[in-house]
Amino acid sequence: MSDASLIENARPRREGRGLIALFTVTIFLSASLLFFVQPLFAKLVLPVIGGAPAVWTTAMLFFQTVLIGGYLYAHVLVRHVPVRWQLGVHLGFWVVGLWFLPLAIPEGWTFDPSGPITLQTLGLFALGVGVPFAVLSANAPLIQAWYRMSGAPSGDDPYFLYGASNLGSMVALLAFPLVAEPIFGATAIGQGWAAGFIAFGMCLMAIAWVLFARPARPVEAASGDTPKTQINADQIAVWLLLAFVPSSLMLAVTSKISTDMGTIPMVWVLPLALFLATFVLTFRSKAVLPDDWLKALSGMGVVFLIYTFTTSALSHGQLLMVAGLIASFFAVTLYAHRQLYLARPDAGNLTVFYLVMSVGGALGGLFNSIIAPVVFDSMREGSVTVVMAAIIPLFLNRPQLSAGRARTVAMALGGVAIACATLAVMASNTAYLIGGAGAALVLALLFARPLVSFAVAISAATLSGTLLQYDDAHFVDRSFFGAHMVRDDADRGLRFYMNGTTVHGIQRLADLQAERPVPLSYYHPDLPMAQVLQSDFAREASDIGIIGLGIGSLACYRQPGQTYHYYEIDSMVDQVARDPALFTYMEACAGDQPTYLGDARVVLEGQTDLKMSVVVIDAYSSDAVPVHLTTTEAMQLYLDRTTPDGVVLYHVSNRFYDIERPLARSAVELGLDIWLHEEPLTKAQYLEGASASSVVMVARKGAQVESLLEAGIWRALDSDGGRLWTDDYANPLSILSALR
Repeated sequence: MSDASLIENARPRREGRGLIALFTVTIFLSASLLFFVQPLFAKLVLPVIGGAPAVWTTAMLFFQTVLIGGYLYAHVLVRHVPVRWQLGVHLGFWVVGLWFLPLAIPEGWTFDPSGPITLQTLGLFALGVGVPFAVLSANAPLIQAWYRMSGAPSGDDPYFLYGASNLGSMVALLAFPLVAEPIFGATAIGQGWAAGFIAFGMCLMAIAWVLFARPARPVEAASGDTPKTQINADQIAVWLLLAFVPSSLMLAVTSKISTDMGTIPMVWVLPLALFLATFVLTFRSKAVLPDDWLKALSGMGVVFLIYTFTTSALSHGQLLMVAGLIASFFAVTLYAHRQLYLARPDAGNLTVFYLVMSVGGALGGLFNSIIAPVVFDSMREGSVTVVMAAIIPLFLNRPQLSAGRARTVAMALGGVAIACATLAVMASNTAYLIGGAGAALVLALLFARPLVSFAVAISAATLSGTLLQYDDAHFVDRSFFGAHMVRDDADRGLRFYMNGTTVHGIQRLADLQAERPVPLSYYHPDLPMAQVLQSDFAREASDIGIIGLGIGSLACYRQPGQTYHYYEIDSMVDQVARDPALFTYMEACAGDQPTYLGDARVVLEGQTDLKMSVVVIDAYSSDAVPVHLTTTEAMQLYLDRTTPDGVVLYHVSNRFYDIERPLARSAVELGLDIWLHEEPLTKAQYLEGASASSVVMVARKGAQVESLLEAGIWRALDSDGGRLWTDDYANPLSILSALR
């Protein structure tokens, strides 16, 4: 073969590799920007709209909705518009997106605390990041469709690019909290993101140059999306199930760990990173493991998930159990996403496939974030999703029965379902209804079309979860902020208020009828918060603020004529604290005192005329760090709401974080004095129901607080020289106790 022939044969290979590199880099960059912008913009708006979980839920609803819109836009564009016009239209939207850079709160936008938070949050995200996010959200299906038209190798099966897309998402997911946030502030990250968005546009132009250089063809050929087969409802049902289960399970696993063990640092990162990794490992011609192995591992994972979601197996902090939970989730998700890849249609239906996938994933998020808190009185969504995971093999491999046998089985199962429903009504026993729901599910899996089976499975599992109750609890309910439960320990004579497995308040059963019950736990009379509130300084105060109501334990340190201002983000907490059938601190000592519902910082911003002698920040619950309540700007706000001699108390007891460190930096920066009280408990205090607590006190220079300092062992703090936490910059990982 001549040199000229060798060169001629090598050129297509080089061009093919170049095209693979171009499209891979473009989709990788797009996915990275997509996952960076979500935490970035949330960080930018946090001080303005607050840190309520309802706000986070609304933000996720916005991103998932726009993602579906982006996939729908991609589907319409690819299916009905010539490829050259596709590129022109998309580049036009990219140019519009440049007007939103750098990302920031729109000029003139203000938050109205009295208005609907959901609508305001959706509006803020739409105005601030809507167009750039929409442009990025459409790229996964668009770039794969364009790759098919580029003449690149394996162009007839471009699904491998989705693995590169999710690899970019995973890199961004890990890089934001581990690299970007610890080093840069939100403003600098936003500028870097803007540069990345411009670089992405350059990649789009390179793809346009490649495709524009090709000869023009009719719409059908130019679009590259002429379907070889028609999509039916059964295929859509399979895609929905296989996308729904991993999405819902990821959120359920994260909530389970957070609920049973507290908000472990970065607890949300690992399940989400593994979720994305499964796409990288399965959306390829050869999976990481044989399909039969994945099926077997998924089955074992389902069994372990049933155990962990129906017990408190994680409540004792066993890391081995947590590892088992995460590994089981990973196994189930690997299997589901591999089956999703194997169920993919031809490339002509690529955009339909991704559109349905996005809807299935959004349904998983909608079920966990919106539906579950409304229909379940406790954390049942994990159990429901495991039921859905368990039926995947049956869903994909439906049994083939003869007509006669099918009628016999259908009549038998139908009879069981009717009998169970009848017994449930006659005996008022919900167990029979659960049995009937199970029979209906089996009936649907055997004989119904997949779309009907999917609907029946969700309905039956959800019904069963709704009917299950805690018989020994005085109160069980859900809100956007988690599960709430009130139950007794008769042996110890105590009543507990729990959020998940975290205790947020204790009262003696004998004190439920007392005229002035004695506060317990962190609020015991011998502990620092109580010492301050029992001091002469606090007794003579007219106004005191409490951020974080709990069960109202601190109320019984209130003096006649004093006003206690309570700030609580969760209305259900206020309901529990003020119900005398549950706890009596508020009724006995402060039943007429106001509770301001909403994010404390947002509410305080509007109370410009209020001056309090003591402000207690008791919002560091479940070992979390509400960053926007910890910044220098937040500390300045608290001082602005106190009298000249006033003090601010931070309850900073935490298993994972040294919260006093950023507080000391802010106090030194603002020219304030700061002290820490972390005196260990005596045995007598422990037996009386006290819990060890760490409290930080901040006051202006020269404030008359000598009597407060004499009441306990307070240690003066100084800055450790670390970077100041502000609304622009905060790095929770830097204050992990293990890194001290």
